[in-house]
Amino acid sequence: MVEVIVEETIRCTPEEYLEFVMDAGRYAEVDDKIGPIDWVRRIDNLVEFKFRPVLPGVPGPAPKLVSQMRLTPGRRVDVRYAPLPRNRLNHRLSRFSASFEAKATADGVSKVTRMISIEFAPLLRWLLEPILRRRLPADVRKEVHGAKQRLESRGTNPPGN
Repeated sequence: MVEVIVEETIRCTPEEYLEFVMDAGRYAEVDDKIGPIDWVRRIDNLVEFKFRPVLPGVPGPAPKLVSQMRLTPGRRVDVRYAPLPRNRLNHRLSRFSASFEAKATADGVSKVTRMISIEFAPLLRWLLEPILRRRLPADVRKEVHGAKQRLESRGTNPPGN
């Protein structure tokens, strides 16, 4: 199993951060692991989107999958593969979970914690987990830094300017 946890402080409210995460199209702009998105559906606090994931350091296209994000308002977003019958191949080959937590600290600053955990079936584990142990931590740090830059610069560079 490979697990990565990154913490950062961002000048925004927890709600702003979590809504940014729940917008799969916008979040894909800072997360290289989200490849081309086919569709996104949101119903209240649940988002599902179909995309082709990109695993850092792993060559070749990964199978498309449907990811499911569930918002706990003001606190966190939990991510997993959408349940069966979707993602049959992905469910057989790996287990995946991720989360985004946000806690207000002071003066509009949030402490955010990003976690990704992935475990592969024995057939793939020996090949993929060593690559991800080397490459995934830097990729997640880059992702969180990109989210920080995007959210903190929104007031200095309004849309259309």
